[in-house]
Amino acid sequence: MGVTERVWNAFTSVIKLEDRVTRQAEALKAQQAKIEDLSGRVIRLEAQLELMVEAALIRRLKSS
Repeated sequence: MGVTERVWNAFTSVIKLEDRVTRQAEALKAQQAKIEDLSGRVIRLEAQLELMVEAALIRRLKSS
């Protein structure tokens, strides 16, 4: 294997590695967006649950 071939193989390896890193970074961004969306949904559900629990307690107190 000549020097030129080794250098060429090194360049192709670096390019392939860069492509993998880029694809992984894009996948990570997409996953982060999903996590943030789910966090927002959980916060809204928690708020609704708290309101419903408070309303139920008020109803219970009024009917007592």
